[in-house]
Amino acid sequence: MIPLQSHPSGRHFLQIPGPSNVPDRVLRAIDNVTIDHRGPEFGVMGKAVLSGMKKIFKTEGDVVIYPASGTGAWEAALVNTLSPGDEVLMAETGHFAMLWKKMAERLGLKVTFMDGDWRHGADPAQVQTLLESDQAHRYKAVCVVHNETATGVVTDVQAIRQAIDASGHPALLMVDTISSLGSIDYRHDEWGVDVTVSGSQKGLMLPPGLSFNAISAKALAASDKAGLRRSYWDWKEMLAINPSGYFPYTPATNLLYGLHEALEMLFEEGLDNVFARHRRHGEATRAAVQAWGLEVLCRDPAQYSSVLTAVIMPEGHSADAFRKTVLQHFNMSLGQGLSKLSGKVFRIGHLGYFNDLTLCGTLAGIEMGLELAGVPYQKGGVQAAMASLAQSSSPFEQKAVKAA
Repeated sequence: MIPLQSHPSGRHFLQIPGPSNVPDRVLRAIDNVTIDHRGPEFGVMGKAVLSGMKKIFKTEGDVVIYPASGTGAWEAALVNTLSPGDEVLMAETGHFAMLWKKMAERLGLKVTFMDGDWRHGADPAQVQTLLESDQAHRYKAVCVVHNETATGVVTDVQAIRQAIDASGHPALLMVDTISSLGSIDYRHDEWGVDVTVSGSQKGLMLPPGLSFNAISAKALAASDKAGLRRSYWDWKEMLAINPSGYFPYTPATNLLYGLHEALEMLFEEGLDNVFARHRRHGEATRAAVQAWGLEVLCRDPAQYSSVLTAVIMPEGHSADAFRKTVLQHFNMSLGQGLSKLSGKVFRIGHLGYFNDLTLCGTLAGIEMGLELAGVPYQKGGVQAAMASLAQSSSPFEQKAVKAA
């Protein structure tokens, strides 16, 4: 029997799907002297991070940065583009889609919520059908979550855009990328997204505290007529001063230091390599789950997330009790099941500052935890993941081969 770690040594394994682990380089950058946010040094940094975030979103349009969680970015997207009583179309893909819906309703919007089973992404065909039936163009926006953090399911944003175009409907397209940006390929301009929402604590490898809106010209034009009240979240207040590198109020200076360093790390690795690394780790994690004889929550392989894997617990076994066992014995945190999935699934985060050995350590802790918690499973998940990793060389290995 493995003893409880009442005084654990070594680092805590934070393997929830965000906040993700913060690299030492980013921590050292944040641990810098706070400077005058009206001085010349700050202006240089401000321009750099705003320009860098455009590259991350893959947009030539405007990006604004708020001192807030992703929830703030949700609100900014809605209040800058919509008016009281406007109707919006949203897709029930999981817990966070439900929270965005709840916010929209609190703001005085009318929401048509497309039912979902939490095991699939938003259905483009359903979007097209509903928009085609809306001859009066009552729907002012379509809102979807790209990577649903509660379920590990990815919605095909490009297909949603194509559905909107095929319907001939003028609705704005808004997308939540809070847990996918910087981890899964995303293209704001190419996919015709009007407002993209994101946050700092996932693929961008920062602590919570920064949120983002990427804005299309169409969305900016909509803000001229939008009637929802806004002050702090007003895009125009931000955009009036951002070109000089400054903000209309006191910014989160030290988090912006960290963002600057995180962007440097992502660009050094190369975004395509970052996305490939996340795909490898997602594939290896699912190989382990399959070898254990457990079930991945996401039902469509085309919608598997590279950021996290949600695993269904066998009938009669509590995911929360299992997570508690893993925490007590191995000092590792796994993601819990949220709302209707409470106690039924656990979530493995494999995003951000993460490599092959971190994944293998995570999966080893899970396999030992399954044994200790008395959960029925088959041995060999870690070996299956290692075999998967060995079959797909990492970008780092590819670079080493080229250099040799």
